[in-house]
Amino acid sequence: MSLPAAFLAAIEQRLPQQRLFTDPLSTLTFGTDASFYRLIPKLVIRVESEAEVVFILQQASLHQVPVTFRAAGTSLSGQAISDSVLIVLGDHWNAKQLLEDGSKIRLQPGVIGAQANAALAHLQRKIGPDPASINAAKIGGIVANNSSGMCCGTAQNSYHTLAGMRLVLADGSILDTESETSRQQFRQSHQTLLDQLAQLATETKSNQQLANKIRHKYRLKNTTGLSLNALIDFTDPLDILMHLLVGSEGTLGFVSSVTYRTVPDYPHKAVALVVFPDIDTCCQAVVTLKQQPVSAVELLDRRSLRSVQFMQGMPTWIQELSESACALLIESNAPDQATLTTQLEHITDSLASYPQEQQVAFTQDPSTYQLLWRMRKDTFPAVGAVRENGTTVIIEDVTFPLEVLAQGVKRLLALLDKHQYDEAILFGHALEGNLHFVFTQRFDSPEAIARYSAFMQEVSQLVAVEFGGALKAEHGTGRNMAPFVELEWGHDAYQLMWKIKHLLDPLGILNPDVVLSKDPQIHLKHLKPLPEADPIVDKCIECGFCEPVCPSNGLTLTPRQRIVAWRDIQQKKRQGQNTQALETAYQYQAIDSCAATGLCAQRCPVGINTGELMRQLRTQQAQSPRLAQTLARHFSATVTATRWLLTSAELARKVLGAPRLNRWTTQLHQRLPAVPVYLTAMPTAAKSGPLARPTTADSAQDKVVYFSSCVSNNMGPSHLDPEQTPLREKTLQLLNKAGFEVIIPEQPGSLCCGQPFASKGYPEQAQQHLNQLALALLHASQQGKYPIYCDTSPCSLRLIQQLADPRLAIYDSPAFLRQFALPRLNITRQQAPISLHITCSSQHLAQSSDLLAIAQACAEQVIVPEGIYCCGFAGDKGFTVPELNQHALRNLAPQVQGCQQGFSSSRTCEIGLSSYSGLSYQHLVYLLDKVSQPL
Repeated sequence: MSLPAAFLAAIEQRLPQQRLFTDPLSTLTFGTDASFYRLIPKLVIRVESEAEVVFILQQASLHQVPVTFRAAGTSLSGQAISDSVLIVLGDHWNAKQLLEDGSKIRLQPGVIGAQANAALAHLQRKIGPDPASINAAKIGGIVANNSSGMCCGTAQNSYHTLAGMRLVLADGSILDTESETSRQQFRQSHQTLLDQLAQLATETKSNQQLANKIRHKYRLKNTTGLSLNALIDFTDPLDILMHLLVGSEGTLGFVSSVTYRTVPDYPHKAVALVVFPDIDTCCQAVVTLKQQPVSAVELLDRRSLRSVQFMQGMPTWIQELSESACALLIESNAPDQATLTTQLEHITDSLASYPQEQQVAFTQDPSTYQLLWRMRKDTFPAVGAVRENGTTVIIEDVTFPLEVLAQGVKRLLALLDKHQYDEAILFGHALEGNLHFVFTQRFDSPEAIARYSAFMQEVSQLVAVEFGGALKAEHGTGRNMAPFVELEWGHDAYQLMWKIKHLLDPLGILNPDVVLSKDPQIHLKHLKPLPEADPIVDKCIECGFCEPVCPSNGLTLTPRQRIVAWRDIQQKKRQGQNTQALETAYQYQAIDSCAATGLCAQRCPVGINTGELMRQLRTQQAQSPRLAQTLARHFSATVTATRWLLTSAELARKVLGAPRLNRWTTQLHQRLPAVPVYLTAMPTAAKSGPLARPTTADSAQDKVVYFSSCVSNNMGPSHLDPEQTPLREKTLQLLNKAGFEVIIPEQPGSLCCGQPFASKGYPEQAQQHLNQLALALLHASQQGKYPIYCDTSPCSLRLIQQLADPRLAIYDSPAFLRQFALPRLNITRQQAPISLHITCSSQHLAQSSDLLAIAQACAEQVIVPEGIYCCGFAGDKGFTVPELNQHALRNLAPQVQGCQQGFSSSRTCEIGLSSYSGLSYQHLVYLLDKVSQPL
């Protein structure tokens, strides 16, 4: 059934067309969240203000159109999808406000959880919820699902740390609980609603059996159904309403902002891994640890340990553990070292009487700390990485009362065995009796679906009825557990939830079939296929962890959406369907607008680099191999032509001015996409000719080979740059100042790492240049006797990753400067603040700290803009797909106001950064040279 014409007309009149999506590619890709369900929305609306949400809800109520809210879409139970109208948060929901010296923080729903913690870090505070998805999950979803996590427990979740909320109800009315004016107005306009809520609270409290059940359920970690504890925890109906919104999964209203009471983030932390001989002993130890000063206790069964036992750095003894072994990962933290030491002694003593197979004693060593936590966090993706293609990874989430945890674990494992989920693993937040079990499931046949249905029926009976536990501890009810809410809660509590739903959403337009559903089979419908598409991406579990770092997120498609669409295209092709329209849209939305920097792989639980797929598709589409071969063979001529183009562009700028030239080329580019756009910070042509070689009197000086990238050889400073010395000369000056004798490879103007060819889909020509460069570097370094300095981070990354010759010691410029040059220089830090952009390549090289260390050594104040993980320039896309670069940097300028200059380590990145920030960006070499003198 289509949406009402009157509703569509009202929406189209009020909201801009570019934020309304009805095309098949957009609705398909927005119809996917991290769960194993899929619904295709009829309309996707990207909203940018509360007023827009109010208007949409008013129209939805008027025309009885169901709507669903979506933040990051990391939901695991099908909460963030819709076959009607999907309302997606846009860019302008990221406000953060520290209150009362950081003891509170006010957040809009689009703020990513990790960004909220970053804003609090300098105060050693954090928000209470700490879901595993905190680097991608947004506050709207964290509140709506009452997400918790490893250290959060029940005391620090959204419900218990909530200090205030601004919300929008289904009729479009607004309540700001922190504004007395808003509270009074709402009391006047919604007195009947508030009276009914107060009546429900009175009835619930007077029903002793029901009230006791509610207290029992929320003694546990529990997100099954609505937050009925609000009815017995509070008396003011406004407070009841606010807390009912927590965990309601968008079924009762829209959360426009939330104020949290923050919690301490203690700097002193230690972690241990203790392996017990069996589950019973392990769970008995958990009960003991509940009384100890621990911040987290994570249980891992033998299957979980087996899934990560070959991970790099793991102790070899993990492979030899008994089949019945069960481990606890234990963390304790404290405000000071003395307190932590005392706590660790108490914890260790409390476990002394328990038999143990193995252990990693408490450690504060950063590398071991990270390794042990990575082991725990990698258990889920470990299953995803080895699953059969076509299967879905399902992670379920239950709670057993702590006193029966051991029995619950064993019974759950027996059920997994009974239904032949042999690959399943079990782990969880043991202090709360919260267990996650991960297994793979096919949904491509009636038999497979029946198997899953039978398993879920038995799990629900076991957890909710036999053990009195919770079917959902922290992942939200969704549509996955909606049919089992009454089984867990009983008739009275279930009917109470429906009363609340009808009271706040009388027309039933808010996220229907989520949390509460009349359809007992809803959890078996709309199951998402994961068909094979390409080996590069077949292991994708569509979790969305990749999306925050993608520069095209919000412009075209994200890595998750690229994979979703490519899977659909390949499946339709196998079924003989016509995919021409989808593929035409996919060309720009996915292939052309992908920066292919691979940052998505760093966030992906199974390490998928979606950019590799896009580069592969570009290679298949490459239509000019002869031209590429000609350019590769005559690279010096190509360099000359590039300089000529830059010289021509500079002459045009002097005549027309940079703004006008940018405007005209932009207009021409829109008509003829092959025409590149002139950016306002376009570099001038670098001086041609051989590189001047500094002379030194001391022939015993340390030597370094300087590989100047073709970008540095061709592109000089911009007319906007305060320092007009070319990068090559500035680098030579600095290295010489630091006491190095610099060796220049022969014929430097003809050398290239091959990156320009690789990015265009010509890997053969790229490899030819890489091989040629390797020979030149071997010769210049006397077969690896001297280190090699590369001045451009993307080229450094390619050399380090692609050159297999172990004789070559290749350093990216920040790494070399920090390790070798900085100790040889006398630094006078400048007081003027600077901005620092950490390139994608530096992040891949795990050398972000090198850039930051140099910048902080040179300047009193260093600003690293938030949310800009990739600038989107991507080689030359800043010229050919300028909207990608502009979109990626859309939030840069406001963050760097007041900075004197910006610095980075890639010339092309610096062009875009300068063009869209109003600030001159240059290589970090310029800063270090400016503030340094020889020792």
